[in-house]
Amino acid sequence: MFFREMEEAMFEQGPSTKAFPKKRLNAGSPALQLAGQSDLLSSPRRSWLKMVGGGFASMAFDTLLASESSKLTHHPAKAKRVIQIFCAGGMSQVDTFDYKPELEKRAGKPFDPDGALQFFASKPGNCQPSFWPFRQHGESGLWVSDLFPNLAKHVDQMAFIYSMHSKTALHGPACFMMNSGFTLPGFPSMGSWVTYGLGSETDNLPSFVVLPDPRGLPPGGVINWGAGFLPAVHQAVTLELNQPREPIADLFPPDRYRKQTDSTDQPSLDFLRALNQMHLEKRPGRSELEARMSAYEMAAQLQLSAPEVADLSQENESVKRLYQLDDPDTGSFGRQCLMARRLAERGVRFVQIYCGAENTTAEPIRPNWDSHEDLPRDHGYWGRVLDHGAGALLEDLQLRGMLDETLVICTTEFGRQPASQGGSGRGRDHNAGAFTAWLAGGGIQGGVGYGATDDLGFKAEQSPTYCYDLHATALHLLGIDHTKLTYYHNGIQRRLTDVHGKLIHPLIA
Repeated sequence: MFFREMEEAMFEQGPSTKAFPKKRLNAGSPALQLAGQSDLLSSPRRSWLKMVGGGFASMAFDTLLASESSKLTHHPAKAKRVIQIFCAGGMSQVDTFDYKPELEKRAGKPFDPDGALQFFASKPGNCQPSFWPFRQHGESGLWVSDLFPNLAKHVDQMAFIYSMHSKTALHGPACFMMNSGFTLPGFPSMGSWVTYGLGSETDNLPSFVVLPDPRGLPPGGVINWGAGFLPAVHQAVTLELNQPREPIADLFPPDRYRKQTDSTDQPSLDFLRALNQMHLEKRPGRSELEARMSAYEMAAQLQLSAPEVADLSQENESVKRLYQLDDPDTGSFGRQCLMARRLAERGVRFVQIYCGAENTTAEPIRPNWDSHEDLPRDHGYWGRVLDHGAGALLEDLQLRGMLDETLVICTTEFGRQPASQGGSGRGRDHNAGAFTAWLAGGGIQGGVGYGATDDLGFKAEQSPTYCYDLHATALHLLGIDHTKLTYYHNGIQRRLTDVHGKLIHPLIA
């Protein structure tokens, strides 16, 4: 309040006050750009704050701007936050949500009798229907395979996009495309764009958090949640759930330094802050340094808040049973989903959960959904993992009254072929031409299926949908017009949806 009152008093007079809007927004706010006030953060206000209070005052001002930006959007928002589940490796649409009776009729017959097709890593085998039976569920009568008995209970709250497709069948580039809209690395992820546009709802936790699979990073690694050319502060923070006492790497000092108290450590911190501020002032525009300084400021708060949010022992036994935390197979992903709920209810804007890691070995199972050799084995394992964790998350959010304001997205980088692969005929090759994504909560019209693949599930045929349309719709539900959330970089007004993107209106309640 001291800095706010002093600032208002200092800038009360003079014609320059008319240039500043009553509601202050962060530089990334789309509403700010619409108002034509993109120079606000380079104004005398910020310079004055830096002069009287150094980095701390400036960062406090940034926090103020970020928190107020969430109050002003392009249109009323239906969702406040996003939880995204990413099934790395390529989930098979024809074994999960995209029911194809014609594929059953052609079982065992050559998929490509003329021999003209070449899949990603193989020639097409015989037509291979789903390894699990499909059934209709809920009042909507949507089809779900028996691989997902728990998720099937929620179909009337879920909307399915059956006609998703990608520009590549390579894992890394396809993951980049689904996360950032581009197959090349170096572009901001969706979570970074969302926090850039809306700011944060909490001062004690990062606005964008990623929960990697305990088996390792996904294809493409940390670039999947990078900030690209956006200010580096919008890059995600990763939480390691297998280290509950220190969920963020290097958050606490080594044991040999832990005897130091706040009072003995403060002069060193003040000196470090002053040096960093001097360094920053000589290098304007270096967002990495400013983000690092901001991270130092938040670290002290995270030393208290991160262990608290990661302490799942606070949850009652019924919640632990719901997420099956003690199950040797599903427990780790259950912890990720429970952590996502805890982060969301504490104001984290965007949480991304990875269900699957990078490929290492196929024994005893693949470490992700990339089922080239034995799909019943690999999808059988990962299907149970996703089913219990995601089903519990939807149920928990609904019971707590959070689902209406939390947009849940589940996707993968591409799908799999409707023909068999491998000597045993139990695998499926990559398929960039068709896969399924689903959404729930946060303004989604439940019990809806959008688009369609052909009779065999080989190619998106009706309303083909790229990630651009999914991203545009998600931003719309958050109150953002995807065409107006932009950042000027290398002579181009960049945006998450590039030059594409259309709203998927049937999915919006």
